[in-house]
Amino acid sequence: MKVVAVANQKGGVGKTTTAVTLSAALAAKKRKVLLIDMDPQANASSALGIEVEGADSLYPALLGQCSLESQIRPTGRKNLSIVASHIDLAGVEVELALAGTHLTCLRDALKSLRQKAEYDYVILDTPPSLGVLMTASLCASDELLTPLQCEYFSLDGLAKILYVMDQIRESGANESLEHGGVLMTMFSNTNLAHQVVEQVQENLPLLIYKTTIPRSVRVAESPSFGLTVLEHDPRGAAASAYMKVAQEFIRRHER
Repeated sequence: MKVVAVANQKGGVGKTTTAVTLSAALAAKKRKVLLIDMDPQANASSALGIEVEGADSLYPALLGQCSLESQIRPTGRKNLSIVASHIDLAGVEVELALAGTHLTCLRDALKSLRQKAEYDYVILDTPPSLGVLMTASLCASDELLTPLQCEYFSLDGLAKILYVMDQIRESGANESLEHGGVLMTMFSNTNLAHQVVEQVQENLPLLIYKTTIPRSVRVAESPSFGLTVLEHDPRGAAASAYMKVAQEFIRRHER
């Protein structure tokens, strides 16, 4: 079982869209996937049409009040399950910090799942900040996947998340954490977009995904229907791109 944190502390880069759509694409390719919504905004949950007001959420599992397995619920999609988020998760950061378990809470909660190995991949949709929930996600993950919008300001965000990753490793909190890749999102056929992609290719040639995700209105529409873009616009360019990314993801992990 591989735990992958989809993370970038900069908002608006397609992080949640990537976490949700990649999870769905992997499930469509017959991999068993668990999506964990680490963001109190619960956008990943609502994007799949999951009711976020129910009792089953990540909150009590992080506090050790129940097992993570007991909070897993189906998404209505074959091979894809979810641990939903809730707005109450915003308050868990204070509780975890006071308890001194913010670095280990998620890692401990995942131990049983790792032992049972019922899932091929656990995908973490992290919040767009460098707070307790982001740190807990990185400490519990095997690797980091960074969605990066094709704009220059995003390059600064990439540098920051790589710095945080290095800090996590050097502190001993998760020495085995790896950077699994950079996925260029919201690509448009402009000189600026091409220049940003080229710069990332020059600096991180082994990490950048070959497939780029095009800017698409269909992607933005999908969450309002509780659907992924694979369901909302299955023949569209964005859906096709995410399926290619899933195939590339599988090649990287199963070769």
